[in-house]
Amino acid sequence: MLPPHHSLSVPGLILLTINILVSYGAKWTYTGPDGEHHWAKHYPFCGGAFQSPIDFQTPLLRYEPNLAPIELRNYNLSWNEQLTLSNNGHSVQLSLPSRMYVTSLPNRYSAAQMHLHWGAPSLLPGSEHTINGKQFAAELHIVHFNSDKYPNVSMAVDKSDGLAVLGVLIEVGEFNPAFEHFLKYINGIKYKDQKIQVPAFNIRDLLPSRLDQYYRYDGSLTTPPCYPSVLWTVFRNPVTFSIQQFQALASAMYSSSMQESAPVPLNGNYRKPQLTDNRVVLVSFQDGRALHGILKAATALQRRQVIQKLLVGDLADLADEGLYQLLPAASPKPRTTGKRKNTRKSQRTHAPGINKQRWQQNNLPSDTTGSRGGNNAYAPTTAWQKGTHGWQYVGKYVNEAALCYGSLAERTERQLRGGHGQAQLTQALRKSVFPELNLRSYLACRSELDLETVRLLLRGRPSDEANELDHSLTVATMGRKKKPAVSYRASSRATTKKPMRNSQSTFGKNNANNNAYSNAYINAHRHNRIQPLEWED
Repeated sequence: MLPPHHSLSVPGLILLTINILVSYGAKWTYTGPDGEHHWAKHYPFCGGAFQSPIDFQTPLLRYEPNLAPIELRNYNLSWNEQLTLSNNGHSVQLSLPSRMYVTSLPNRYSAAQMHLHWGAPSLLPGSEHTINGKQFAAELHIVHFNSDKYPNVSMAVDKSDGLAVLGVLIEVGEFNPAFEHFLKYINGIKYKDQKIQVPAFNIRDLLPSRLDQYYRYDGSLTTPPCYPSVLWTVFRNPVTFSIQQFQALASAMYSSSMQESAPVPLNGNYRKPQLTDNRVVLVSFQDGRALHGILKAATALQRRQVIQKLLVGDLADLADEGLYQLLPAASPKPRTTGKRKNTRKSQRTHAPGINKQRWQQNNLPSDTTGSRGGNNAYAPTTAWQKGTHGWQYVGKYVNEAALCYGSLAERTERQLRGGHGQAQLTQALRKSVFPELNLRSYLACRSELDLETVRLLLRGRPSDEANELDHSLTVATMGRKKKPAVSYRASSRATTKKPMRNSQSTFGKNNANNNAYSNAYINAHRHNRIQPLEWED
């Protein structure tokens, strides 16, 4: 997905230091010295957490029966209206009026633009998202912004709840008259920065007939600056266009301007699948032989109960007999001895007042983001109340304020100023962003809880109990034999000789050395899935 073409036109949108400002305008491509493997040098979030696209592998899927069909409003535009068709050097983009919007999402998301990603004339596959490794010929992205909270897409692009994108997979097949509405004008935008006006049409015709079957997950822009600000909805069923339509798309445009002496063809403009980062993919469908028996997403209430146990519950119970509640469903309940359990219980205090005091002591120190004004994101925003069963926490686990990635990058870069390179900035941003993204996504049922997030939640708890639980979780997590799903697809393009940080060979070394846990950045990349509350449906 491309960032808004005019995102820098709003004063004060991204208040970064000089280094970041220079980086934001840095040249980027899909191959070569400015290709995707080097994006993080100038755009640190591209090497960070919750990146898109991903491969929709069956083990990642969680059936969610409460996902409603996507409802579109004002998508049928009048042919009397004019839309701007442009070549921004990375894709073909069509502007859309903000009166178009999507319902059945947490907020009202209004349309901003749509664009495509595709392969090369001689190498068809070019979609960004893949299904069990299968890549399609192209992919359409219809970009929407959270109009309930932000006045335009430029203000929303770097906010954690800023964007929602509808993804449509495209395969070569029958001629599609809907795509012809703008493809027939493509020769008018052959070079970068060229724009023309084209008649509007019914945008709904570009989408598959069934809007009730889709994949849903938390992700990012698929191009620099790669902010993890996107709620993705990718439809299960692909649409088609003809081979002639594909060839016109893949061969008509250049990523270079008219003034450049050597034109550079615009094709192969897709990013490879990224790490899943403990995310799961919610699906609204369960038909098909391969999908029967997939895990069902745990409810938000069950997830809140898990977090409450970590924050104010009895950690000794979790370490003794409740460890299975924090491990994948496939892991057996750990065996414990009565002697150990009795020893731990003799040291406990169950008074509600003690638990309340523990909670008050559990205000975590500010992380590197400083985004909570000194109050950690995991601290409650409301108080306890006394009910029929004693004191109960009734607050929230995460502040509802959205993360602002532009401000976050500014603060982090300022803290690292002096002898620190871009790699350190990328690592620091990931380390500070990942736990909160993981917790927010977990409570929204779109991620599994990561071990590093658990450790952050345990800060402020009695050290002996927290250390015992941490040790039990570490041993149980490292002792699992099941390999994680492959999260990075091999590419036909030339790649660096160094092994990719998210390659399968890297994951195979997880159990080699316990000392690896001392590196927080490496920890963030591990698939430390420790949330069990998923079950066979």
